[in-house]
Amino acid sequence: KAVQKVYSRLGEYRLLKRARPHLQIGLCGCVAQQEGEEILRRVPDLDFVLGPARVGELSSLLARRATGERVVATGFPSERRYDFDAISRDGLHKGMVTIIEGCNKRCTFCIVPSTRGPEACRSAAEIEREVRHLLAFGFVEIELLGQTVNHWREPASPAAAADEPDPADFADLLGRLAVLPRLRRLRFMTSYPRDFSPRMVEQFRRHPNLCDGLHLPVQSGSDAVLRRMGRGYTRASYLDLVGELRRARPTLALSTDIIVGFPGESDADFAATLDLLRDVRFAAVYAFCYSPRPGTAALKLADSSIPDPVAQARLQALFALQAEIQTELHAEFVGREIEVLVTGWAKTPGVLTGRTGCNRIVQFAAPDSPAATPRSGALARVAITRTHAHSLIGK
Repeated sequence: KAVQKVYSRLGEYRLLKRARPHLQIGLCGCVAQQEGEEILRRVPDLDFVLGPARVGELSSLLARRATGERVVATGFPSERRYDFDAISRDGLHKGMVTIIEGCNKRCTFCIVPSTRGPEACRSAAEIEREVRHLLAFGFVEIELLGQTVNHWREPASPAAAADEPDPADFADLLGRLAVLPRLRRLRFMTSYPRDFSPRMVEQFRRHPNLCDGLHLPVQSGSDAVLRRMGRGYTRASYLDLVGELRRARPTLALSTDIIVGFPGESDADFAATLDLLRDVRFAAVYAFCYSPRPGTAALKLADSSIPDPVAQARLQALFALQAEIQTELHAEFVGREIEVLVTGWAKTPGVLTGRTGCNRIVQFAAPDSPAATPRSGALARVAITRTHAHSLIGK
């Protein structure tokens, strides 16, 4: 539905342009990359289209717009720009740093390789410079970002010799960043299970400031479905990885992505996914019904598609089970005092909100004294007194 939503929103923005003729409207991101010139044809009031790999060219693109040209900047340049002084960062509670773009995987349901291009890694030195920049600015939590973030590798130099040692990998990068002064929390997403090496797992044992929350998409608990998805791992290997991670960090909270109703998914396949939820006990699950994407291999499985009412019923059953698991996991926090990174004010007057190291939302009453009220981006100790379905309540 992403494309439909984009066209609908652009229709709304056209009304703004009638009142403000000099307003410029640009479309950026994956849908922009997918639609390209076609979206300029369908939306006459759209001024420019900017693909995700070209966002560093925004300034020069706007200069071209000044001449009246409607600009399409898509595709994947060999060198991508990262002007981290120009990045808008929302609030002071977390600094996000892109370390790898694109994806070389070929999951049969996923359009990302065609909309974000092949993998392109930034150098460790450049990543460290941006992290130090954010720490100096006052951030205490850093999140490393990438479509397959744990497949990061140090880019090879053009003159690299064939007999040179293997380049630094994600485990090396975590070790390099975790020891930086003033870095209280380091997290990353999204990890690909097949790319998680024992050395990466070991970082959770070595560095306490690696956060207790890890997003590890599984997509299905059925080996048959995982094969059709082209994920490259099995249910057993995923569970082995979960065991290794929890031995390294017993308090680790895992979240995941799951697709229900993938073509050919039987009742037994879906039951295997529910069993996986019971085995792993995820802290959070982001689940969706399968949606066909243009240009993906899964379109060839249309003959074995799952009727929408069946897929929707399975999705609701999964959500119901996950709600039970989350309620039980949240109850374990009652009576404990935990560290919370303050993210701002909640909707309820006088109530602050923040996140734990395991990425759970916490709401707590502000102190009576304004001087004692922690600012956004500060760390506070909060005693948990009760829970809601998706958050913890404390003081």
